[in-house]
Amino acid sequence: MIFLNEEQTATLISNELAYHAVKDAFIAAVSDKATLFPVVNAAGPMPGSTFSLKSACTESIVGWKTGSYWPQNIALGRPCHGTTIFLLDSDNGSLKAIVEASQVNAFRTAAADAVAVDYLARRDASSLAVFGTGHQAEYEVMAVSEVRDIDTVLVVGRSIEKTEALIDKLRKKGVSAKSSDAKTACENADMIITATTSGTALFQAEWVQPGTHISAMGADKKGKQELPTELYLNAALFCDFESQSVEIGEFQHAKNASITDIGRILNGMHSGRISSTDITIFDSSGIAIQDLFIANKLINLFEA
Repeated sequence: MIFLNEEQTATLISNELAYHAVKDAFIAAVSDKATLFPVVNAAGPMPGSTFSLKSACTESIVGWKTGSYWPQNIALGRPCHGTTIFLLDSDNGSLKAIVEASQVNAFRTAAADAVAVDYLARRDASSLAVFGTGHQAEYEVMAVSEVRDIDTVLVVGRSIEKTEALIDKLRKKGVSAKSSDAKTACENADMIITATTSGTALFQAEWVQPGTHISAMGADKKGKQELPTELYLNAALFCDFESQSVEIGEFQHAKNASITDIGRILNGMHSGRISSTDITIFDSSGIAIQDLFIANKLINLFEA
């Protein structure tokens, strides 16, 4: 049995590895050889603590990912989020690998955004608005900067201190960033990323300009919402996996809408963006097959 600890996986992971793992996972998710099972979300024993289980199966990769959120860890100086991936031997069902993947999970989430931007945003898209200043926001910006030449990042946050801290981190990595209000950010962005835990829309639909791509990364439980539902009427909607997206993702609020799995763009079955004036929306609720594929790639790299 293979065991990779957090230190090992944090050393092995990169935006490039995550991008290719997630892209392959999206394609596999829409094939007839893959099964994705319903997500289990549960409450932990501490106030506000939660954990989840996401599982999937393909012909060669079988397993599940557990994720945890323990907000009390802040006071202890420990990370609030934790991720561990378990792989089974597809031939006999024995435990093949345990992969600690908390930092990997941040790369994986951001890679889904990068794939969506790569295939749905305009090729000349260069201005980016990011809503949210938490742990994930930095990863999102850096992953997207791998697939588009970004000249400006507009950061929208509730906390001045956290907004300035994120801007400082991005500038140290060579990214031009500045703070913005929501309306100005939407009106001046070619691409919008939402990476929050919000339960209500973060901006108004009329602020979004024709040709904008939006990646909604935050909704992964019932009740979460980042986008205004009015936006769906004049936008092309895409997601990581439709049945999960409409259950716990952003599109739980898109009633009777036409939604396309992004894997159908990647395998050539759907055209994606049609014109430069299309508004495209990608919802990422996070699917297990992404975690299994990225864990498999990390194991292969470790053993190489």
